[in-house]
Amino acid sequence: MAWRGCVLKWVKTELIRSTNTTLRSSREIPHYQQRYGFRQEAKRPDTKKGNVVQKTKVSPSEAGTQSLPPPPKVPRPSLFKPLMFTVGFTGCSFGAAAILQYETLKSRVRTAKDEEKSEKFSQGSQDMTYWHDWWNKLSGFQRQLILLVSTVDDFWSSLSEGQKTVTGIIALNAVVLCCWRIPVMQRSMVKYFTSTPAAKTRCLPMVLSTFSHYSIFHMAANMYVLWTFSSEIVSILGREQFLAFYLSAGVISNMVSYTCKTATRSLHPSLGASGAVMAVLAAVCANVPEAKLGIVLLPMLTFTAGNALKALIAMDTAGLVLGWRMFDHAAHLGGALFGVWYVAYGHKLIWRKREPLVKLWHEARSPGAGGSRSGGGPGVSGGPGPK
Repeated sequence: MAWRGCVLKWVKTELIRSTNTTLRSSREIPHYQQRYGFRQEAKRPDTKKGNVVQKTKVSPSEAGTQSLPPPPKVPRPSLFKPLMFTVGFTGCSFGAAAILQYETLKSRVRTAKDEEKSEKFSQGSQDMTYWHDWWNKLSGFQRQLILLVSTVDDFWSSLSEGQKTVTGIIALNAVVLCCWRIPVMQRSMVKYFTSTPAAKTRCLPMVLSTFSHYSIFHMAANMYVLWTFSSEIVSILGREQFLAFYLSAGVISNMVSYTCKTATRSLHPSLGASGAVMAVLAAVCANVPEAKLGIVLLPMLTFTAGNALKALIAMDTAGLVLGWRMFDHAAHLGGALFGVWYVAYGHKLIWRKREPLVKLWHEARSPGAGGSRSGGGPGVSGGPGPK
């Protein structure tokens, strides 16, 4: 009996110890789960054979038999508004250029008359003495500043009229390039300074994208070509007519790009002045086809302007047909064809028929001179043009 009592006492002690260990371990598990971020997965009830078994995976054969809804068809964007904008903007550009040329010539005539009057009343020796005394009264910093301004003025005077004209265009392109680097303006730049027929705003970007470059190399290449041919194109067309021609070429080249993108459903955005620059290059090459051209990095290679124009048109045509996407070949081709057309026919059809508009503007500015001639100065009735 004593042995039996010792065994029962030992079994009771072991049961109590195992129960305490189980309770302590059950309290410690949630603590470590909460401390180290673990969660115990809930036990899933076992399904009996008679119950319905849920499918967790779909076999490839079953996935292939499922009917998926067809993707929605993207409608082709309408080109009616961009076309009307192109026609209206081109007409307004040449009309404004004709009025600007009239006002410029009128201002030059008035300035020449004022200079003649001032020369009659000038006192040469006394004026030199006055300016000599004025210079001696200046400080050293003021003299250096005046000399710097004089140097800049001499450099500006040494430029041709064409180079002076495109300087403003280059400066505007540089400002837009800097705006691309501002993070806050990214959304506005994409909306207004990139052109695509799929965008909601399609007309205004046709003009603004002509002055937009995201890459410094892209801008440098376009502006270098524009600077190189600026003197020749402005001597052919004149400053006012060149500005209208350049802006119209940018819009027309974008319109050609819109048409090709809509036809091929390749609605990626474009930007850059390449279309307008190609129009300038094509106009010069078509007007002076025998001129010799060369490459800056390869001065030993020379070719005629006519052959260069043919090669550029052939390359852009091949890029358009073969679907190259390195450049917007449709815009390049549209600008080049517009430049050739304007030199051959457009100048006679548009610029030489501006006299009624200038006459109407002259009568509106001076109502009392109804019987006067609309010329108002040299070059208004004819003006420079392609040779």
